[in-house]
Amino acid sequence: MTEALGFVNAGAALGIGLLVGLERERRKGEGDRRDSAGLRTFAITSLLGYATIRAGGPLLLGFVALALGALVTLAYWKNLDKDPGITSEVALFAVLVLGALCVSAPALATAIGVVMSGLLASRQVLHHFARSQLTAVELRDGLMLLIAALVILPLAPDRYLGPYNAINLRTLCSLTVMLMAVGGLGHVAVRTLGTRYGYALGAIASGFASATMTVAAMGHLAAKEPANVKMLSAAALLANVATLAQIALIVGAVEPGLLRWIGWPLLCGLLTVSVYAGALLFARPRVRVEEAIQHGGAFSLKLALTVVVAMTSLTVLSSAMLDEFGRVGMIVTATFSGLADAHASTASMASLAKSGLLPFDDAAMPLLMAMSSNSVSKCLVAWLSGGRRFAGYVIPGQVLMTLAIWAGLLLPNLPR
Repeated sequence: MTEALGFVNAGAALGIGLLVGLERERRKGEGDRRDSAGLRTFAITSLLGYATIRAGGPLLLGFVALALGALVTLAYWKNLDKDPGITSEVALFAVLVLGALCVSAPALATAIGVVMSGLLASRQVLHHFARSQLTAVELRDGLMLLIAALVILPLAPDRYLGPYNAINLRTLCSLTVMLMAVGGLGHVAVRTLGTRYGYALGAIASGFASATMTVAAMGHLAAKEPANVKMLSAAALLANVATLAQIALIVGAVEPGLLRWIGWPLLCGLLTVSVYAGALLFARPRVRVEEAIQHGGAFSLKLALTVVVAMTSLTVLSSAMLDEFGRVGMIVTATFSGLADAHASTASMASLAKSGLLPFDDAAMPLLMAMSSNSVSKCLVAWLSGGRRFAGYVIPGQVLMTLAIWAGLLLPNLPR
């Protein structure tokens, strides 16, 4: 059994060398200008790394790496005037290490080898993207997002502080990163698909993170791109599709029986907002706007911090209402918490219904109140972030969706 596994691991090392070597062979060139390493060199180097670890362990691998480094350096200086790049040389070292890694983790080594081959094969695409498409502002925003997500967020303490223990620094950082990512996702979608479909698909996807933040991000773009205000308004409204879907998923996960009471309201709201947003999205523009894609920053950090501060203030207010009035103020609390996020109220009401503390028909009313107040919050955010014209398209859509939700409550309950 062990011998069979050894052959499998050696085969993985050979496969990695052949895969990377095949890509390098295609770019090796011919004549005096060809690279020193090709298909056979990479395959042998990968097997050398595997055999070295099996025979002598890490110490022998270190001596082999030094010897390989001397050979690579000699070949590099020999061809310095012809090809100053060192991609093949670095790839050769990587293949040596991946071959050695196949002894203990062949799956990981193979995955890394495939990714490395993809990067090598995408040379022209990546160079064109870095030099011609990626702007300095976009690079800055991307680095800022990575620092916030990978450095600041993990260091933020996950505990509740402040008045009524309503402030969680980890949550605040998560919301900030979320809004930055929402803006970045929409920016990438627009750069890739164009304004008409990029904004819409990006808003639906980012709406699963935060529909209110998506509205704010679309409004911020509308202030900079007035020619695309209809498409941005449609995208902001389509973020409600994600909100309604998340509410259905949350209720279905916590207490599926509650879907009988709120199924029609959710469906009516979904159909209404989809039709309204579709009318805006596919309206014939007065000017050709597909060429008006802006290449500025991917998101607004100031906008992200402003929205997070506003949502934190609403959370503290909701906690104060719950502490002051107790269960009597349940609907009031749900309404206020819905101003910041309808999902928290949804989970709370569904949990109470599941525990038997709240009848299903009584739970439907606070849920709809939370969704309605969340719609009011989106209207306010639309006005503040995008101005009068953007709000003039978004607010009627939010009002129609809210009316449709309440109208759906009048329909008979869904069958079990």
